[in-house]
Amino acid sequence: MINVSAIIQIAILYAVIYSILKAAKGSRFGQVLAGVGLVAAAMFLFTYVFHFDVLTAIVRALLAYIAIATVIIFQPEIRRILSQLGTFGTSDRPKYSPTGAAEAEYVADVVLALAERRIGALIAFERGISLRGYEGTGVATDALFSRELVETIFTPPLPLHDGGITVRDGRIAAAHCVFPVSNNPSLSGSGMRHRAAVGLSEDTDAIVVAVSEESGAVSVAHNGRLMRYTGEGRRDSLLRWISKGMPAERRRGLFSRAFDRLRKKGKGKAAKRK
Repeated sequence: MINVSAIIQIAILYAVIYSILKAAKGSRFGQVLAGVGLVAAAMFLFTYVFHFDVLTAIVRALLAYIAIATVIIFQPEIRRILSQLGTFGTSDRPKYSPTGAAEAEYVADVVLALAERRIGALIAFERGISLRGYEGTGVATDALFSRELVETIFTPPLPLHDGGITVRDGRIAAAHCVFPVSNNPSLSGSGMRHRAAVGLSEDTDAIVVAVSEESGAVSVAHNGRLMRYTGEGRRDSLLRWISKGMPAERRRGLFSRAFDRLRKKGKGKAAKRK
């Protein structure tokens, strides 16, 4: 018979350990924690197999001292990890993942900030088909996707403002890139930036976002089609497209996605009450 209480306890323990390891990923504390865990597991397995009771007691005592020493040595990083856990579920989500990949919501906010300031932009999000061939026409950057950097790139008459940028794994891979221009007759009234967005989407599976400097409208090109978004609902539409091109979003777990949906519903109900 399945013990429901045991399953719940295991699930809670798994969630806590997973959250701590995820927050500590990439830090010195995370590396030390992983190393200590592997050594402890190996020692306990060794002593259990050979029934070394005295050695087991010594290992337990050493682990207690190691735990205390780890807390003292890595106080700043532990405080940072606890602060990240404390902000879980709040409206202020981190801008970047531990790997430096920008979150989709932050990218969407940056694009809308460009639209509000009427700064023309062309941003291609790499998916299955590589964009490295087009990056050869531009300047390699491999930089964090930040609002300050993106605005600097697309602000004329700076050297990199002409052309587009490519985003790979949530980072800016290259700027000042030349994309192929579409010959679709339905785009005869569109500017060169939008035709280039459609042209790249015809040759690859990339999701290409174009911001008009004349109207501030935001357009998304995919599979040779150009969708224009204006008004209040454009952020949600833009976020859906950008999420498809962000590996950090695609790798998020089922629990995180479900929590985000509940959070959005809560915000919607709160807005209606107001």
